[in-house]
Amino acid sequence: MTLTRVVAIVGTTTTALEATHIMDSIRIGVLGTGNIADLNVAGYLEDPRCEVLAVCDVVPSSAAAAAQRWGVPRVYNDIDEFLADPDIDAVEVLTPTHLHHAHVLAALEAGKHVSVQKPVANTIEEAIEMGKAAENAGLTLRISECMAHYPPLELAKSLVAEGAIGKPIGLRIRTVVGQTDSSFQTGLNPDGYGWRLDDRSPGGHLFDDMVHKYAMALWLLEKDITSVQAVVRRRDLFFEPCAAIFEYEDPELLGTMEVQYAPHMWLRTSYYGADEFFEIQGEEGFLWVTRATGEMLDLAPVVLYSGRDKDITTTEFNDLDSSFLTGFKRSSAHFIDALLNGTAASLTPEEAVKVLQLCFAVYLAGETHEAVDPRLMTGSVTPTGWADW
Repeated sequence: MTLTRVVAIVGTTTTALEATHIMDSIRIGVLGTGNIADLNVAGYLEDPRCEVLAVCDVVPSSAAAAAQRWGVPRVYNDIDEFLADPDIDAVEVLTPTHLHHAHVLAALEAGKHVSVQKPVANTIEEAIEMGKAAENAGLTLRISECMAHYPPLELAKSLVAEGAIGKPIGLRIRTVVGQTDSSFQTGLNPDGYGWRLDDRSPGGHLFDDMVHKYAMALWLLEKDITSVQAVVRRRDLFFEPCAAIFEYEDPELLGTMEVQYAPHMWLRTSYYGADEFFEIQGEEGFLWVTRATGEMLDLAPVVLYSGRDKDITTTEFNDLDSSFLTGFKRSSAHFIDALLNGTAASLTPEEAVKVLQLCFAVYLAGETHEAVDPRLMTGSVTPTGWADW
């Protein structure tokens, strides 16, 4: 099957029409081959509808090594040459966050669909501009969010929508960061983290990793957050212990987010030294998602407790693929689905803007000790003392 897309090119005295074709398979170019690349490319390599055609990285040795690992035929060290490759249909942007804006705009201008890592950008205005550029070009821009495709969280969301716990009234998200000697963690390149620790990033762990959890606070219940209160601390340069309260547009729904850093606690995990726990409380029961990055508890990945009309039942969903990597693989498949079917890909730019606003609202609430409406956030917020060493 071949689909034809007509793109209106604006900003000229006349409207030019460019016909492009989406085939039965998508040819992907990967921009950036650092620490997160293997996670984000694994799904493309397994998908028969997709070919990873090219990689690009300004570090020649990194690009060459990734191409060899993945069996990719084309290697670039210059972004302009990479984007000029006419055989690339879509680009997976895996470069540092402060480069997302420039790289996404360049890829869209080159006529490529784009998937970009989270956080979408360093400022809300940059994120909005990226979304508008994709819309004007008639191209797909999605912000990759592995947790929106993680089977336990997908199941929890569907159970809530089906009414398994009645009306949702509470959401609790807990994250702990500790120590691990997993082969994945020990294999990471320390040089890939320098930009996360200076003024190229507006913040630390609450910006770089907790964006996943902010996304879940919005995605799981499909309700906007109208007010944020937070206490934010700082440990070991990067980590930011936090306790936050979210008020939703539904006045009967409240959320809490807890982030802890336990530097002397070893975690059971195959990936990063972190673990998450999600609890969704309803008027008739509750749901637990007992893991994501880590594998800490000997519990089913999803546990449903129902107490409707004195009919008390506990259901454990053990037969779920709960590997952290699966969320990344399913995220890649979702992007390919969207391109082949002409459907929207999540996270959309609009959803990613709300996530970024929530992130900055937590920082601002932590600074001011006042309630903050994330919907009103503009620009960016950097916590006091960040990158002052």
